[in-house]
Amino acid sequence: MNLENIDAEKWLDLGLEYGLKIIGAILIWIVGSWIIKKLVNTSRKLMAKGDYDQGLQSFLLSLISWGLKILLIVTILPTIGIPITTFAAIIGAAGLAIGLALQGSLANFAGGVLILLFKPFKVGDYITGSGESGTVKEIKIFTTELATPQNRKVIVPNGPLSNSNITNYSANELIRLDMVVGVSYDDDIKKTKEVLMNVLTSNPKVLKDPAPMVAVTELADSSVNFAVRGWVKNSDYWDVHFENTEAIKLQLDAAGIEIPYPHSVEIQKQA
Repeated sequence: MNLENIDAEKWLDLGLEYGLKIIGAILIWIVGSWIIKKLVNTSRKLMAKGDYDQGLQSFLLSLISWGLKILLIVTILPTIGIPITTFAAIIGAAGLAIGLALQGSLANFAGGVLILLFKPFKVGDYITGSGESGTVKEIKIFTTELATPQNRKVIVPNGPLSNSNITNYSANELIRLDMVVGVSYDDDIKKTKEVLMNVLTSNPKVLKDPAPMVAVTELADSSVNFAVRGWVKNSDYWDVHFENTEAIKLQLDAAGIEIPYPHSVEIQKQA
């Protein structure tokens, strides 16, 4: 008997057996991935028709995609000779280690769920949270994507974000623009108030109701400070801010009202 022939036949049989299993697993993965893609696309269309929040859509679609992929992997394992019971035992044994290693990720997942449940913000809102500011572009399973005013992409973990103080500048339709203007002590208060109020009332983007307000807010070391406040639509905030800043300087100059600035004082020692 030729031992080499026996070994060759043994390896050929093993190759055929496992080769067919691997080919079958690949085919199942290809077909399963195609089905998952179709299911995710169908879910996306149904959510769009149901007028779901965009952030919730993104979160649920990611969850559905990952859940189906895990189910597909569990389905493929028996075809390559790995029993599901063995796989479950391995997962169970590694569960503690995985849980400890993924504490941050699990916290981020929980944070994402809390954000979508309580909705402190939605896609399109401008927020400040976890030390970052920007427009919310996408709420994912583990992270939230922001775009800064400079159009920089910022990825914020959902765990710290959900546990931080969140300021949502887009939550309300109207927002108050607060400015502080300091003028010289030598200038007339009533005249200054008239000039500043004229800046507010002459800007069509500053609302008449609620009414704008100008008031003396502080007698500072080198200036009398005025609070200049007007209500605007959220979308007009920065336009009005820049327009009023320029108009205040121009109109105060035209009225002969001085905006003081620090002067260096040279102190001479007496001999």
